[in-house]
Amino acid sequence: MPCFRHPILQPHRDDVLLAVTGLLAGLLLWSLGLHTQGNRLLLPGWATLVPLCTVSALELVRRSAPQSALAGGVLAVIGDQFTQGSLATVVIFADLVYAAVVYGTPRAARRIPITTGLVSLALTVGFLAWFREPEALLIGMVAGLISFAPALTGSILRNHREAAVAARLRAEQTALLAEMDRAQAVTAERARMARELHDMVANHLSAIAIHSTAALSLDTPDASTRALSVIRENSVQGLAEMRRLIGLLRESEGSGEPSAAPSLDGLDALLETSRASGAGSGLTFTLADDRPAGLGLPAPVELAAYRIVQESLTNALKHASPGPVAVRLSYADSTLHVAVTSAFGGGRAGPRAPGSGAGLVGMRERVTLLDGELEAGPVTLDDGTKTWQVRALLPAEDENEELPT
Repeated sequence: MPCFRHPILQPHRDDVLLAVTGLLAGLLLWSLGLHTQGNRLLLPGWATLVPLCTVSALELVRRSAPQSALAGGVLAVIGDQFTQGSLATVVIFADLVYAAVVYGTPRAARRIPITTGLVSLALTVGFLAWFREPEALLIGMVAGLISFAPALTGSILRNHREAAVAARLRAEQTALLAEMDRAQAVTAERARMARELHDMVANHLSAIAIHSTAALSLDTPDASTRALSVIRENSVQGLAEMRRLIGLLRESEGSGEPSAAPSLDGLDALLETSRASGAGSGLTFTLADDRPAGLGLPAPVELAAYRIVQESLTNALKHASPGPVAVRLSYADSTLHVAVTSAFGGGRAGPRAPGSGAGLVGMRERVTLLDGELEAGPVTLDDGTKTWQVRALLPAEDENEELPT
């Protein structure tokens, strides 16, 4: 079984060294007959060793019981005044005062310097009033040197240590917060990359999947040629989008500027690709852009709107019934309105690509980041026709609007 020892019974190595050194120095001074004062009470010479041995023993507990050691040291140094006196006893007592401030409780560390300062002042004034000689000031100075000076030194050291500990804790907290920020930034960047990859790749791969299935199922040269043309076109565009994303993440070499992100100006090309991909599925694609001329939208808003339209067209290619797929853009009350509708509920001939459900999640994340609103689901029109509608409201100030002067 492990043996647990009380700290008082197992003093620190440095304390043992100080105690032994002080005791040996005191014994050397005593053997040489070097004393600090005369024997007022005619006590035997060995009486000087009693306070010396007492303070030397108290040195062993200067860390584990600093206040008790100081109290015993006060009694020992008072008793030393009634013997021939030893310089070693006084020096060891000064170290006990220092240790009581450094290793004692915070309350004791505050009170000991004040107490020793007041005692030194009182002794100076008292002996000066008693002896009425300037030499009486030396008594106060000696009292200050063996009590107030060590206490003040210990207080300064303790304050420096506490300041260093507080600084280290602040540095650790700062490092922890920085690590948390870094982890959050990495998570946010991964989510952004996942959205970009899904939005870019899903559109092209869905068309490739549909037309490759059609090419395998339709054994006619014309159908196979058309399917392979669409597959090739979507493959080339998908590679271009992937290169654009890599440039966006790595920054262009030399310029230090990120690659340009897709904007609403590219919707015409996006719909042309969708028309080519959905021609064999009975889907028609239209774009109605009712935005005012000269409208300037922030790049994040344009990117989000472009990706919402792209994902909606991808979902239409996967799931929509034959019929029109309408994209409408409008701007009112500092809000960009994006709406994509497609036929819903009817049968559709030809192959379909499976969906993962990540598209709607990505759209909601994009809209939420811009403090916008998103609605996606089936809608029944006045004539009873069922459509699938994606409707997004993206707050956006017109950057080209002139401020009033």
